[in-house]
Amino acid sequence: MKYRGTGFEVRGSRCEVRGARSDLQLVLRGLMTVLLLFSYLVPRTSYLEVNAQKRAKFEFKRNLPAYADSLLKDLTFPMAWGNSSIKDFDAWRRAARQRVFDCMLTPPPAPSKEGSVVVAEEKRDGYTARKIEIRLSRYYTVPAYVLIPDGKGPFPAVNVLHDHGAHLFIGKEKMIRPLACEDSTVIKDADEWAAQLYEGQFFGDYLARHGYVVFSADAPMWGERGQEEGPRRDRYDMIAGNMMMYGIDLSAYMTYDDISGTEFLAKMPEVDPKRIGCTGCSMGAYRAWMLAALSDRIKVGAAICWLTTTDDQMSFKYKRTENGGFANCFPGLRRWLDYPHVASLACPKPMLFINGAQDKLFPVPGVEKAFAIMHDVWRSQGADDKLETELWDIPHSCPLKAQERVLQFFKKHL
Repeated sequence: MKYRGTGFEVRGSRCEVRGARSDLQLVLRGLMTVLLLFSYLVPRTSYLEVNAQKRAKFEFKRNLPAYADSLLKDLTFPMAWGNSSIKDFDAWRRAARQRVFDCMLTPPPAPSKEGSVVVAEEKRDGYTARKIEIRLSRYYTVPAYVLIPDGKGPFPAVNVLHDHGAHLFIGKEKMIRPLACEDSTVIKDADEWAAQLYEGQFFGDYLARHGYVVFSADAPMWGERGQEEGPRRDRYDMIAGNMMMYGIDLSAYMTYDDISGTEFLAKMPEVDPKRIGCTGCSMGAYRAWMLAALSDRIKVGAAICWLTTTDDQMSFKYKRTENGGFANCFPGLRRWLDYPHVASLACPKPMLFINGAQDKLFPVPGVEKAFAIMHDVWRSQGADDKLETELWDIPHSCPLKAQERVLQFFKKHL
């Protein structure tokens, strides 16, 4: 390989110097060769990544279309309670719920035969922990953990839904302490995640110690439902887009599985099917109020740190790079209902919402607007006392006091 103008020729692993007049020249030219070889081996994309090519005209910025504000002005949410022409609340809820399901696209096909397998079991302080695999679809089985209190049931139950956190290596293990059958890397990762987001306590184990059957399953792309190549957040959106090419939606599959998982929970002999609640933090909170809105099995819900309005989430108001994404995207739904309108499908169930005043993902103005919209709905049905919305001085997290608040809410209503 010749490098024009250098006097060097690289052959295999040797470098021959032509015209060298001294040892110093040899050394200097040797260094130049190393530098040239290095520049040859460095990927050419690195320069473009640092010095992106730009055109004078553009149509997208900060991960949004430049006309985002105009798009927001065109969102009128015609299916929202109060906007809809349907004035009977039960009829509205049926129609609005069906609209949500329509936007969720094709559901995963039901299994030809329902069933579950116990993979492992261990005794804990006051309850038994099981790892199971459930056949929720003809396409796949779903790994899950179940905690069953000691004593005679049936018991109230809670579907505890894990968060996103841009951390896909674990899912159910974020909410329930991993069983001893798991790899040491999984156990260590779960301990570290609990310390980071849940103040060192596994939320599901906490509820089980207080007499609840607790269920937690991996969502698609998390834990044992992840990628063969290992968890890569940068592939999430690509995979979600590819799934749409099949006419299905990744986020919707998560919600469909949450509904089916709750049906499985209701059929467990240890569970009182009339006393099932759900809870979660961050994406788990989104999953919780979505599940409460779409499943009649859920009687009570609690959501920690996930609620806003679209005009605050998808605008240029705040200097952030995360505006949402495929984890909570149903195609076309925003043309009909905003987040708090969907959450209001849970009315008149008892619901608890806690958000953080220091939460940079969900700025306070959007949270307060969403709270007000929901209170209008619950109030219209004479059930405003069943909706509790609270803004705490916390960041995006689920500290011990929030877990205790959820427990007390469940004790009151479940």
